Amino acid sequence: MSNTLLKITDLKVGYGGIQAVKGVSFEVNEGELVSLIGSNGAGKTTTMKAITGSLVPNAGDIEYLGRSIKGRGAWDLVKEGLVMVPEGRGVFTRMTIVENLQMGAYIRNDKAGILADIDKVFTLFPRLKERRDQLAGTMSGGEQQMLAMGRALMSQPKVLLLDEPSMGLSPIMVDKIFEVIRDVYAQGVTVLLVEQNASRALGIANRGYVMESGIITMSGDAKVMLSDPKVRAAYLGE
Repeated sequence: MSNTLLKITDLKVGYGGIQAVKGVSFEVNEGELVSLIGSNGAGKTTTMKAITGSLVPNAGDIEYLGRSIKGRGAWDLVKEGLVMVPEGRGVFTRMTIVENLQMGAYIRNDKAGILADIDKVFTLFPRLKERRDQLAGTMSGGEQQMLAMGRALMSQPKVLLLDEPSMGLSPIMVDKIFEVIRDVYAQGVTVLLVEQNASRALGIANRGYVMESGIITMSGDAKVMLSDPKVRAAYLGE
């Protein structure tokens, strides 16, 4: 029986008078890559923000490592290994690539380990290595996405939450990002991937959940879902 790292129970989140998430329940077990798919406006990003403490839920619970983390701040959760790469990347635009990576390691004080992990990020993303002293704000969207992922890895996450990592990227860059998600997962990091690109997300996941209008409408083995006619009709344009 796998160990459940993250458990969401009957989560309800609203803001500005809109109930964006209407009683969502799902879980992520240790060693899994779980995809949460759904169209724009389904409530996926709101769910992620509630998990990581940047939105306070109206009801329900969020458990991480067996304890409720509802209402705890993102800075606090990073120390415990729950780390998000937000939608829109959010890199420090006026810092260099290396400085951004160092910021990812701000909770650590093992200098040798930090340097070794910067090298690991540069192995995953050779393009970042070539531009290590470039200001993050002058990079392309795809390069910034690589940097945001690299920065998150610097905090040594147990669970990595990825919110729409392929959004707005060129097809070649999307290929690269999904290749890296697979690599990171293969290195033993548990991943929760929120993604509109359903075929790519389910293609690399163990399990999937479909979110529509603030509720989970379907869940199961990712490969089975990928061949489900309803999923194919709704998300794969068939």
